[in-house]
Amino acid sequence: MSSNGLQVFASRMDAGQQLAQMLTRYRSQNPIVLALPRGGVVVGYEIARTLCAPLDVLIVRKLGVPIQPELAFGAIAEGGEKVIDPRTVSYVGLRPEEIEQVVATETEEIARRLLRYRQGRPLPDLTGRTVILVDDGLATGLTAQAAVRALRARKPAQIVLAVPVASRESAQMLLKEVDNFVSLENPASFWAVGYWYEDFSPVSDNEVLTLLERLREPQIGFTQESG
Repeated sequence: MSSNGLQVFASRMDAGQQLAQMLTRYRSQNPIVLALPRGGVVVGYEIARTLCAPLDVLIVRKLGVPIQPELAFGAIAEGGEKVIDPRTVSYVGLRPEEIEQVVATETEEIARRLLRYRQGRPLPDLTGRTVILVDDGLATGLTAQAAVRALRARKPAQIVLAVPVASRESAQMLLKEVDNFVSLENPASFWAVGYWYEDFSPVSDNEVLTLLERLREPQIGFTQESG
């Protein structure tokens, strides 16, 4: 525990194990766990393992202000679903051409990660399924919002968003977008996701691939109806 009494997770693995205990009721629904790489995959692995569920990735990229990349003005998901925060765009004075350049750069990175993590295969058919969407934490919530909207188009039975920690602002925003929102902490003063972890080391592509390989759904799950 931190000095202010809020939960501090030892690691993403620890956070995933704790979060998994809040999700055991979904085990009987044959859920699929979709994690936002890279950090979300470690959390998602622990959830998928506990629920005996397959694990896969949903690729979403933050759209960062060019002169301050850590400041997000939006997000884009695989398939092209975008969310833009007009307040940030107005505040920093972003021009349309600057936005399009960032979108183009992150679209290329999505393509790279799709090839790296799924070898170009599409997502499994999510029609009528319970989808548990996982990340290691939400600051602005923009990436999760883009992910949820991309998932809605695939007609799942329900979307459960599960994160160890989320800012109150992002939690309030996403409660309106998902069927259920599960988090362990929603601090009023958020700072950054890494603040809530004792170990928030970067996660490598190889670690993501190793975890996915252990729990990925069989190849038949990747077939999609034509048309």
